[in-house]
Amino acid sequence: MRQIFIGLVFLLNSLLIEWWFSESALLASLSALVGALLLGVPIIITAFKDLRRGVLSTNELVGLAVLASLASGSYLEAGVVSFFMLLGEIIETRTAEGARSSIESLIRLTPTKARRLKGGVEQEVAVRELAIGDVIRVRPGDNVAADGLIITGQGSINQANITGESLPVDKRTGDEVYAGTQNLTGVLEIKVSRAGQDTTLGKVRELILAAEKTKLPIMRIVDQYMGFYTPLVLVIGALVWAFTSDLSRVIAVFIVACPCAFVLATPTAMVAALSAAARLGILIKNVGDIELAARINAFIFDKTGTLTTGKLAVSRLNPLAETSPAELLRVAAIAEKYSNHPTAKALSQLAQEAGVKVSDPLDFAETAGRGVRATVDGEAVLVGRAQWLKDNGVTEDFGQSVDLNETEGYSLVFVARSGKCIGWVGLQDQTRAEAKEALQELKAIGVRRLAMVSGDRTPVAKRVALEIGCEEVVGDCLPQNKVEYVRAIKSKGYRVAVVGDGVNDAPALAAGDLGIAMGAAGSEVAIHSATIALMNSDLRRLPFLIKLSRQTRAVINQNFLFGVLFVIGGLALAALKIINPIVAALMHVGGSLLVVFNSFRLVRQGEELEPFQPPAPLDAGSGHDHDHPHGHDHSGHGHSHDHPPASAPIQFKPRAPRPA
Repeated sequence: MRQIFIGLVFLLNSLLIEWWFSESALLASLSALVGALLLGVPIIITAFKDLRRGVLSTNELVGLAVLASLASGSYLEAGVVSFFMLLGEIIETRTAEGARSSIESLIRLTPTKARRLKGGVEQEVAVRELAIGDVIRVRPGDNVAADGLIITGQGSINQANITGESLPVDKRTGDEVYAGTQNLTGVLEIKVSRAGQDTTLGKVRELILAAEKTKLPIMRIVDQYMGFYTPLVLVIGALVWAFTSDLSRVIAVFIVACPCAFVLATPTAMVAALSAAARLGILIKNVGDIELAARINAFIFDKTGTLTTGKLAVSRLNPLAETSPAELLRVAAIAEKYSNHPTAKALSQLAQEAGVKVSDPLDFAETAGRGVRATVDGEAVLVGRAQWLKDNGVTEDFGQSVDLNETEGYSLVFVARSGKCIGWVGLQDQTRAEAKEALQELKAIGVRRLAMVSGDRTPVAKRVALEIGCEEVVGDCLPQNKVEYVRAIKSKGYRVAVVGDGVNDAPALAAGDLGIAMGAAGSEVAIHSATIALMNSDLRRLPFLIKLSRQTRAVINQNFLFGVLFVIGGLALAALKIINPIVAALMHVGGSLLVVFNSFRLVRQGEELEPFQPPAPLDAGSGHDHDHPHGHDHSGHGHSHDHPPASAPIQFKPRAPRPA
């Protein structure tokens, strides 16, 4: 990069000297020669190395053009051609770190230390020292250090990174836990059953490596055109020399045949496409995937965090007897205020959005995985599972009021006050508001197969698939099952894009033809395993990506067509000596500018997804902001100024995504 920069400075210096000090032509030529040598010598050396290996590519053509320009004294032309060639190389060799970064991210996800119990004494040891049969202690908030069985304690485990299950899973004595999952509540003592490379996380790491090795390198489009071009130019030059013995004509032929337009055809289109994609939050780590995306005809989606928000949210408030929905929410939110459970966070979020005042509870106590008890307004309140309420003296048959199926991904918590159930709250991982629209648009632009493959329970996966209009769905999938599914689709001739966000998606992302990670909520492992990341998690970017890819491919082909017309016309004119080397160089400048302007039409693609919105005028007298601090519209949650009957259930609509 330093050499390219210095060479460019010498070229610019040559232009300035020529413009401002026309009498110093020798100094301008000398400056241009130094710049051309700095930029052109690496290309000539590379061209010779390619020839020794029997490879013909753009390197040979540009090297030939540089030598021809130097021989004719067109040092500035030689330097400009070299600069654009090197710029194209830099752009086209951008690539993701791939498997190595994925492995490093997985290592960071696994704790480096563990609390091992030996003789009743807790010792902090390195994870690599753990062996099968050891007993470790995992406190709330800690990541589990190894696969094993719980022998003491109970708590809620967030294992979405491994299984893809959207809701935290309540674990108790005898249940299995995985390395890399997070203990949300409760103190657990775990007997290690698998450690190190043998853990589920270790197997995911091996799958990523295996999938990365199956990827084939993508041939650059330019080189596909160059295979026949170099010999053709050499033959034309030889024929011109044989028939005319005019060195000036031969030099003009080589200059006019300089593949500047070909060199610019791909990188300028790629730069424009990268700019358009980056503006919309699409991070493309390997520019070759822009062209590859145009051929994608099958999409495989993960569910949790990809087609759904990945966060627990209140979907139903069902008050009983004379209790109002607002009162049910207030009592439940106060009782759960000091809890760190996802249910408590969802209740707190809704209470804040609804403007419900949440005071501090008294006598708060939490039983991990079951529920909480607290004193609210001087009355004893219980919030938790149905069995938790029954175990604490609530004898009525409140379960008859439930009309939701927990096997379809709903999580229910019941609220009791003074020994009587006053209602229940239904929570679920809600689908993204734009998911259905995005899938419909993918079908409209010709994607033939859409599938959802999830580690969550099959009924949950089917419910989400029904909501978004995805006809093909598979549930209860482990990471290796997802990889097998991707390979099965590819074996049928499909070009497959895999979209996911978690560690459990990383092997499948690497196994697909194209891996797309939901970057905003996704794990670092998934982002490194994929080649494209949606940084704002807006699924509408997927059809835009496919359309941008197709437009980019069309622009590249147009650029090649322009290049061919200029070269063929220039060769004929040079051979007939209608143009001299200087005019040939000017023709190439014109052709190059035409290619650049054509490519940068792509920069404005996608503006309809984020139209310009002028800032709203401040209303000094309103006393509040128009934009809610959480980016949600109260109307989307079913609230209005007219209060519903006291016992009416409240149904909450999916939240709209916050604008990027």
